[in-house]
Amino acid sequence: MISFSVTKKSKKSRARLGILRTPYGSVQTPTFVPVATQGVVKTLDSTEVEATGTQLLIANTFHLHLKPGEKIVKHHGGLHSFMNWPHPLMTDSAGFQVFSLGFGRDFGTGKILKEAREEVVSAKSKPKNIRITTEGVWFSSPVDGKKLFIGPRESIRIQEALGADIILAFDECTPPMADHEYNKTALDRTHEWARACIASKKSTQALYGIVQGGKFKDLRIESAQYIGSLPFDGFGIGGEFGNSKKTMKDMLRWTIQELPPSKPRHLLGIGHLEDIPLIIKEGVDTFDCIAPTHYARHGDAFVHKGTHVTGYRASFKRMDMSKRQFLKDKTPLDPLCKCPTCTQYTRGYISHLMRAKEITALRLLTIHNLHLFNNYVASLRTAINNGLL
Repeated sequence: MISFSVTKKSKKSRARLGILRTPYGSVQTPTFVPVATQGVVKTLDSTEVEATGTQLLIANTFHLHLKPGEKIVKHHGGLHSFMNWPHPLMTDSAGFQVFSLGFGRDFGTGKILKEAREEVVSAKSKPKNIRITTEGVWFSSPVDGKKLFIGPRESIRIQEALGADIILAFDECTPPMADHEYNKTALDRTHEWARACIASKKSTQALYGIVQGGKFKDLRIESAQYIGSLPFDGFGIGGEFGNSKKTMKDMLRWTIQELPPSKPRHLLGIGHLEDIPLIIKEGVDTFDCIAPTHYARHGDAFVHKGTHVTGYRASFKRMDMSKRQFLKDKTPLDPLCKCPTCTQYTRGYISHLMRAKEITALRLLTIHNLHLFNNYVASLRTAINNGLL
Protein backbone atom coordinates (compact mmCIF):
# COMPACT_ATOMS: atom_id res chain seq x y z
CA MET A 1 0.00 0.00 0.00
CA ILE A 2 0.90 3.67 -0.04
CA SER A 3 0.45 6.62 2.27
CA PHE A 4 0.33 10.29 1.42
CA SER A 5 0.79 13.35 3.60
CA VAL A 6 0.59 17.02 2.70
CA THR A 7 3.53 18.84 4.29
CA LYS A 8 2.79 22.40 3.14
CA LYS A 9 0.02 24.32 1.40
CA SER A 10 0.77 27.44 -0.59
CA LYS A 11 -0.85 30.71 0.45
CA LYS A 12 -0.40 32.11 -3.07
CA SER A 13 -2.06 29.29 -5.06
CA ARG A 14 -3.56 25.83 -4.67
CA ALA A 15 -0.11 24.24 -4.88
CA ARG A 16 1.02 21.90 -2.14
CA LEU A 17 4.05 19.89 -1.06
CA GLY A 18 3.68 16.27 -0.03
CA ILE A 19 5.33 12.93 0.59
CA LEU A 20 4.03 9.85 -1.21
CA ARG A 21 5.32 6.74 0.59
CA THR A 22 5.36 3.43 -1.30
CA PRO A 23 6.87 -0.02 -0.71
CA TYR A 24 9.77 1.03 -2.95
CA GLY A 25 10.51 4.37 -1.35
CA SER A 26 9.13 7.86 -0.91
CA VAL A 27 8.38 10.51 -3.54
CA GLN A 28 8.61 14.24 -2.87
CA THR A 29 5.62 15.89 -4.54
CA PRO A 30 4.84 17.60 -6.79
CA THR A 31 6.94 15.56 -9.18
CA PHE A 32 7.27 14.81 -12.88
CA VAL A 33 6.79 11.16 -13.88
CA PRO A 34 8.67 9.99 -17.01
CA VAL A 35 6.99 7.38 -19.20
CA ALA A 36 8.55 3.91 -19.36
CA THR A 37 6.08 2.45 -21.85
CA GLN A 38 7.53 -1.02 -22.27
CA GLY A 39 9.36 -1.15 -18.96
CA VAL A 40 12.11 1.19 -20.14
CA VAL A 41 12.67 4.90 -20.65
CA LYS A 42 13.69 4.72 -24.29
CA THR A 43 17.47 4.91 -24.93
CA LEU A 44 18.37 4.82 -21.18
CA ASP A 45 19.04 2.11 -18.63
CA SER A 46 17.57 2.37 -15.14
CA THR A 47 20.72 3.76 -13.51
CA GLU A 48 20.82 6.58 -16.08
CA VAL A 49 17.16 7.39 -15.40
CA GLU A 50 17.88 7.44 -11.66
CA ALA A 51 20.75 9.89 -12.21
CA THR A 52 18.38 12.40 -13.84
CA GLY A 53 16.57 12.87 -10.51
CA THR A 54 13.56 10.79 -11.50
CA GLN A 55 11.57 9.56 -8.48
CA LEU A 56 8.68 7.67 -10.08
CA LEU A 57 8.00 6.02 -13.45
CA ILE A 58 4.79 4.98 -15.21
CA ALA A 59 4.70 1.93 -17.50
CA ASN A 60 2.07 0.94 -20.03
CA THR A 61 -0.25 -1.95 -19.19
CA PHE A 62 -1.51 -2.44 -22.76
CA HIS A 63 1.94 -2.70 -24.35
CA LEU A 64 3.40 -4.89 -21.58
CA HIS A 65 0.39 -7.19 -21.95
CA LEU A 66 1.32 -7.57 -25.63
CA LYS A 67 5.09 -7.88 -25.11
CA PRO A 68 6.37 -9.80 -23.20
CA GLY A 69 3.09 -10.51 -21.38
CA GLU A 70 2.37 -10.09 -17.69
CA LYS A 71 3.10 -13.76 -16.95
CA ILE A 72 6.68 -13.31 -18.13
CA VAL A 73 7.09 -10.15 -16.04
CA LYS A 74 5.70 -11.94 -12.99
CA HIS A 75 8.06 -14.87 -13.63
CA HIS A 76 10.95 -12.39 -13.33
CA GLY A 77 9.74 -11.17 -9.96
CA GLY A 78 7.56 -8.30 -11.14
CA LEU A 79 8.24 -5.12 -13.04
CA HIS A 80 10.63 -3.57 -10.48
CA SER A 81 12.93 -6.57 -10.68
CA PHE A 82 12.45 -7.13 -14.42
CA MET A 83 13.56 -3.60 -15.33
CA ASN A 84 15.97 -3.16 -12.40
CA TRP A 85 14.12 -0.12 -11.07
CA PRO A 86 14.33 -0.07 -7.22
CA HIS A 87 12.06 2.96 -6.92
CA PRO A 88 8.29 3.56 -7.08
CA LEU A 89 6.35 2.52 -10.17
CA MET A 90 2.90 3.15 -11.60
CA THR A 91 1.08 1.32 -14.37
CA ASP A 92 -1.75 2.80 -16.37
CA SER A 93 -4.89 0.81 -17.08
CA ALA A 94 -5.00 0.63 -20.91
CA GLY A 95 -7.74 3.27 -20.80
CA PHE A 96 -5.64 5.68 -22.84
CA GLN A 97 -5.44 3.10 -25.64
CA VAL A 98 -9.24 3.21 -25.84
CA PHE A 99 -8.67 6.76 -27.10
CA SER A 100 -5.36 6.47 -28.94
CA LEU A 101 -6.27 3.32 -30.90
CA GLY A 102 -9.87 4.46 -31.32
CA PHE A 103 -11.04 8.00 -32.10
CA GLY A 104 -7.52 9.38 -31.65
CA ARG A 105 -6.31 7.27 -34.56
CA ASP A 106 -9.49 7.87 -36.59
CA PHE A 107 -9.12 11.66 -36.45
CA GLY A 108 -5.36 12.00 -35.97
CA THR A 109 -5.75 13.98 -32.77
CA GLY A 110 -4.26 14.10 -29.30
CA LYS A 111 -5.83 14.90 -25.94
CA ILE A 112 -5.50 18.65 -26.45
CA LEU A 113 -7.21 20.03 -29.57
CA LYS A 114 -4.61 22.23 -31.26
CA GLU A 115 -6.95 23.64 -33.88
CA ALA A 116 -10.68 23.84 -34.53
CA ARG A 117 -12.14 20.67 -36.03
CA GLU A 118 -15.43 20.13 -37.86
CA GLU A 119 -15.79 16.52 -36.71
CA VAL A 120 -18.08 15.77 -33.79
CA VAL A 121 -18.11 12.51 -31.86
CA SER A 122 -21.73 11.98 -30.86
CA ALA A 123 -23.51 9.25 -28.92
CA LYS A 124 -24.01 7.32 -32.17
CA SER A 125 -20.34 7.52 -33.18
CA LYS A 126 -18.21 4.38 -33.10
CA PRO A 127 -14.42 4.15 -33.51
CA LYS A 128 -13.25 2.23 -36.57
CA ASN A 129 -10.55 0.01 -35.07
CA ILE A 130 -11.86 -0.90 -31.61
CA ARG A 131 -15.24 -1.93 -30.21
CA ILE A 132 -16.38 -0.44 -26.91
CA THR A 133 -18.94 -2.44 -24.93
CA THR A 134 -20.43 -2.15 -21.47
CA GLU A 135 -18.05 -4.90 -20.30
CA GLY A 136 -14.84 -3.53 -21.78
CA VAL A 137 -13.08 -2.97 -25.10
CA TRP A 138 -12.12 -5.20 -28.02
CA PHE A 139 -8.80 -4.19 -29.59
CA SER A 140 -6.85 -5.42 -32.60
CA SER A 141 -3.33 -6.21 -31.48
CA PRO A 142 -0.75 -3.88 -33.09
CA VAL A 143 1.66 -6.85 -32.96
CA ASP A 144 -0.22 -9.53 -34.90
CA GLY A 145 -3.70 -8.17 -35.56
CA LYS A 146 -5.43 -10.66 -33.28
CA LYS A 147 -8.48 -9.56 -31.34
CA LEU A 148 -7.94 -9.00 -27.63
CA PHE A 149 -10.33 -7.91 -24.90
CA ILE A 150 -9.56 -5.70 -21.92
CA GLY A 151 -12.16 -4.64 -19.39
CA PRO A 152 -11.86 -3.54 -15.77
CA ARG A 153 -11.29 -7.06 -14.43
CA GLU A 154 -8.72 -7.90 -17.10
CA SER A 155 -6.89 -4.61 -16.56
CA ILE A 156 -6.62 -5.19 -12.81
CA ARG A 157 -5.47 -8.79 -13.33
CA ILE A 158 -2.73 -7.66 -15.72
CA GLN A 159 -1.59 -4.84 -13.42
CA GLU A 160 -1.53 -7.12 -10.38
CA ALA A 161 0.79 -9.48 -12.26
CA LEU A 162 3.03 -6.59 -13.34
CA GLY A 163 3.33 -5.58 -9.68
CA ALA A 164 3.69 -1.78 -9.69
CA ASP A 165 3.18 0.15 -6.45
CA ILE A 166 0.28 2.14 -7.92
CA ILE A 167 -2.24 0.84 -10.45
CA LEU A 168 -5.04 2.68 -12.22
CA ALA A 169 -8.69 1.86 -12.74
CA PHE A 170 -9.79 1.03 -16.30
CA ASP A 171 -11.57 3.96 -17.93
CA GLU A 172 -12.58 5.42 -21.26
CA CYS A 173 -10.46 8.39 -22.29
CA THR A 174 -12.70 10.46 -24.59
CA PRO A 175 -11.59 12.50 -27.63
CA PRO A 176 -11.67 16.33 -27.63
CA MET A 177 -14.37 16.34 -30.35
CA ALA A 178 -16.82 14.35 -28.22
CA ASP A 179 -20.08 16.11 -27.44
CA HIS A 180 -21.84 16.22 -24.08
CA GLU A 181 -24.02 13.21 -24.79
CA TYR A 182 -21.07 11.01 -25.76
CA ASN A 183 -19.08 12.13 -22.72
CA LYS A 184 -22.01 11.36 -20.43
CA THR A 185 -22.33 7.84 -21.83
CA ALA A 186 -18.58 7.26 -21.52
CA LEU A 187 -18.63 8.69 -18.00
CA ASP A 188 -21.30 6.25 -16.87
CA ARG A 189 -19.19 3.39 -18.32
CA THR A 190 -16.07 4.67 -16.54
CA HIS A 191 -17.93 4.85 -13.22
CA GLU A 192 -19.28 1.32 -13.63
CA TRP A 193 -15.80 0.08 -14.51
CA ALA A 194 -14.38 1.87 -11.45
CA ARG A 195 -16.66 -0.16 -9.20
CA ALA A 196 -15.66 -3.35 -11.01
CA CYS A 197 -11.96 -2.55 -10.56
CA ILE A 198 -12.40 -2.09 -6.81
CA ALA A 199 -14.37 -5.33 -6.54
CA SER A 200 -11.87 -7.39 -8.52
CA LYS A 201 -8.59 -6.16 -6.95
CA LYS A 202 -7.00 -8.77 -4.67
CA SER A 203 -3.50 -7.31 -4.21
CA THR A 204 -2.21 -4.78 -1.69
CA GLN A 205 -1.24 -2.38 -4.47
CA ALA A 206 -2.63 1.16 -4.31
CA LEU A 207 -5.50 1.72 -6.75
CA TYR A 208 -6.28 5.14 -8.24
CA GLY A 209 -9.70 5.99 -9.68
CA ILE A 210 -9.87 8.10 -12.85
CA VAL A 211 -11.97 11.24 -13.25
CA GLN A 212 -13.34 11.87 -16.74
CA GLY A 213 -15.98 14.19 -18.21
CA GLY A 214 -14.18 15.97 -21.03
CA LYS A 215 -14.45 19.76 -21.26
CA PHE A 216 -17.89 19.84 -19.63
CA LYS A 217 -18.04 21.39 -16.18
CA ASP A 218 -21.09 19.49 -14.97
CA LEU A 219 -19.61 16.13 -16.02
CA ARG A 220 -16.18 16.86 -14.52
CA ILE A 221 -17.80 17.78 -11.22
CA GLU A 222 -20.12 14.76 -11.33
CA SER A 223 -17.20 12.42 -12.04
CA ALA A 224 -14.93 13.95 -9.39
CA GLN A 225 -17.66 13.71 -6.77
CA TYR A 226 -18.50 10.11 -7.66
CA ILE A 227 -14.95 8.78 -8.05
CA GLY A 228 -13.92 10.77 -4.97
CA SER A 229 -16.61 9.01 -2.93
CA LEU A 230 -15.23 5.54 -3.71
CA PRO A 231 -12.50 3.87 -1.60
CA PHE A 232 -9.59 4.62 -3.93
CA ASP A 233 -6.08 5.31 -2.62
CA GLY A 234 -5.61 8.26 -4.95
CA PHE A 235 -7.04 9.80 -8.09
CA GLY A 236 -6.06 10.23 -11.70
CA ILE A 237 -7.37 13.09 -13.81
CA GLY A 238 -7.80 11.86 -17.36
CA GLY A 239 -9.38 12.58 -20.69
CA GLU A 240 -9.02 15.56 -22.98
CA PHE A 241 -8.13 19.05 -21.80
CA GLY A 242 -9.71 21.47 -24.24
CA ASN A 243 -7.86 23.73 -26.63
CA SER A 244 -6.29 26.40 -24.41
CA LYS A 245 -4.37 26.84 -21.17
CA LYS A 246 -7.38 28.68 -19.71
CA THR A 247 -9.64 25.72 -20.47
CA MET A 248 -7.18 23.27 -18.94
CA LYS A 249 -6.84 25.42 -15.82
CA ASP A 250 -10.63 25.57 -15.40
CA MET A 251 -11.02 21.82 -15.91
CA LEU A 252 -8.40 21.08 -13.28
CA ARG A 253 -10.03 23.45 -10.82
CA TRP A 254 -13.51 21.97 -11.35
CA THR A 255 -12.09 18.51 -10.71
CA ILE A 256 -9.61 18.98 -7.88
CA GLN A 257 -11.92 21.03 -5.67
CA GLU A 258 -14.28 18.02 -5.53
CA LEU A 259 -11.63 15.40 -4.63
CA PRO A 260 -10.68 14.43 -1.06
CA PRO A 261 -7.72 16.68 -0.18
CA SER A 262 -5.98 13.99 1.86
CA LYS A 263 -5.30 11.76 -1.15
CA PRO A 264 -2.79 12.18 -4.01
CA ARG A 265 -3.81 13.49 -7.43
CA HIS A 266 -2.14 12.38 -10.65
CA LEU A 267 -2.63 14.21 -13.97
CA LEU A 268 -2.45 11.81 -16.89
CA GLY A 269 -0.47 12.69 -20.00
CA ILE A 270 0.05 16.44 -19.45
CA GLY A 271 3.41 18.01 -18.58
CA HIS A 272 5.09 20.23 -21.15
CA LEU A 273 7.39 22.78 -19.54
CA GLU A 274 4.94 25.64 -20.08
CA ASP A 275 2.14 23.57 -18.50
CA ILE A 276 4.00 22.59 -15.35
CA PRO A 277 3.61 25.78 -13.23
CA LEU A 278 -0.08 25.96 -14.11
CA ILE A 279 -0.91 22.38 -13.14
CA ILE A 280 1.18 22.52 -9.95
CA LYS A 281 -0.51 25.78 -8.89
CA GLU A 282 -3.88 24.04 -9.31
CA GLY A 283 -2.88 21.34 -6.82
CA VAL A 284 -1.64 18.44 -8.94
CA ASP A 285 0.79 16.18 -7.05
CA THR A 286 2.22 13.96 -9.80
CA PHE A 287 1.98 14.14 -13.59
CA ASP A 288 3.35 12.15 -16.51
CA CYS A 289 4.26 13.25 -20.04
CA ILE A 290 6.27 11.88 -22.95
CA ALA A 291 7.59 15.34 -23.94
CA PRO A 292 11.23 15.17 -22.70
CA THR A 293 11.87 11.69 -24.08
CA HIS A 294 9.79 11.98 -27.26
CA TYR A 295 11.42 15.23 -28.34
CA ALA A 296 14.89 13.93 -27.47
CA ARG A 297 14.43 11.01 -29.85
CA HIS A 298 13.59 13.51 -32.59
CA GLY A 299 16.71 15.56 -31.90
CA ASP A 300 15.19 18.34 -29.83
CA ALA A 301 16.71 19.71 -26.63
CA PHE A 302 14.86 21.85 -24.11
CA VAL A 303 17.21 24.58 -22.86
CA HIS A 304 17.04 27.73 -20.76
CA LYS A 305 16.33 30.98 -22.57
CA GLY A 306 19.18 33.39 -21.93
CA THR A 307 22.19 32.69 -19.74
CA HIS A 308 21.17 33.83 -16.27
CA VAL A 309 17.61 33.01 -15.15
CA THR A 310 17.25 29.64 -13.45
CA GLY A 311 14.91 28.19 -10.84
CA TYR A 312 11.16 28.55 -10.83
CA ARG A 313 11.26 31.78 -12.88
CA ALA A 314 13.14 30.14 -15.74
CA SER A 315 11.80 30.06 -19.27
CA PHE A 316 12.78 27.60 -21.96
CA LYS A 317 13.09 27.06 -25.67
CA ARG A 318 13.45 24.01 -27.90
CA MET A 319 16.47 23.52 -30.16
CA ASP A 320 16.68 21.14 -33.11
CA MET A 321 20.19 19.72 -32.70
CA SER A 322 20.21 18.18 -36.16
CA LYS A 323 20.62 21.63 -37.70
CA ARG A 324 23.94 22.37 -39.37
CA GLN A 325 24.26 25.72 -37.56
CA PHE A 326 25.28 23.93 -34.33
CA LEU A 327 28.25 22.02 -35.79
CA LYS A 328 30.80 24.75 -34.96
CA ASP A 329 29.26 25.57 -31.57
CA LYS A 330 31.70 24.74 -28.75
CA THR A 331 29.34 25.67 -25.92
CA PRO A 332 27.50 23.13 -23.75
CA LEU A 333 24.03 22.07 -24.84
CA ASP A 334 22.64 24.26 -22.04
CA PRO A 335 25.25 26.37 -20.18
CA LEU A 336 22.94 26.56 -17.13
CA CYS A 337 22.50 22.80 -16.85
CA LYS A 338 24.77 20.51 -14.80
CA CYS A 339 23.69 17.16 -16.25
CA PRO A 340 26.33 14.74 -17.64
CA THR A 341 25.45 15.70 -21.21
CA CYS A 342 25.97 19.42 -20.62
CA THR A 343 29.11 19.06 -18.50
CA GLN A 344 30.87 16.68 -20.90
CA TYR A 345 29.74 17.39 -24.48
CA THR A 346 29.33 20.36 -26.82
CA ARG A 347 26.47 21.34 -29.06
CA GLY A 348 28.76 20.72 -32.00
CA TYR A 349 29.40 17.11 -31.03
CA ILE A 350 25.73 16.36 -30.35
CA SER A 351 24.76 17.95 -33.66
CA HIS A 352 27.36 15.79 -35.42
CA LEU A 353 25.91 12.66 -33.79
CA MET A 354 22.39 13.62 -34.83
CA ARG A 355 23.41 14.29 -38.41
CA ALA A 356 25.40 11.04 -38.51
CA LYS A 357 22.29 9.23 -37.16
CA GLU A 358 24.22 7.87 -34.19
CA ILE A 359 21.90 6.57 -31.45
CA THR A 360 24.17 8.03 -28.74
CA ALA A 361 22.75 11.44 -29.64
CA LEU A 362 19.29 10.30 -28.57
CA ARG A 363 20.65 9.00 -25.29
CA LEU A 364 22.53 12.22 -24.51
CA LEU A 365 19.49 14.37 -25.33
CA THR A 366 17.16 12.16 -23.26
CA ILE A 367 19.47 12.42 -20.24
CA HIS A 368 19.56 16.19 -20.58
CA ASN A 369 15.83 16.70 -21.13
CA LEU A 370 14.84 14.51 -18.19
CA HIS A 371 17.40 16.20 -15.95
CA LEU A 372 16.10 19.63 -16.95
CA PHE A 373 12.44 18.70 -16.37
CA ASN A 374 13.19 17.17 -12.97
CA ASN A 375 15.37 20.11 -11.90
CA TYR A 376 12.68 22.57 -12.94
CA VAL A 377 10.02 20.77 -10.89
CA ALA A 378 12.43 20.63 -7.94
CA SER A 379 12.82 24.43 -8.20
CA LEU A 380 9.03 24.76 -8.10
CA ARG A 381 8.93 22.64 -4.92
CA THR A 382 11.49 25.00 -3.41
CA ALA A 383 9.41 27.99 -4.48
CA ILE A 384 6.32 26.54 -2.79
CA ASN A 385 8.33 25.90 0.37
CA ASN A 386 9.62 29.49 0.33
CA GLY A 387 6.16 30.98 -0.19
CA LEU A 388 6.86 32.18 -3.72
CA LEU A 389 4.46 30.01 -5.75
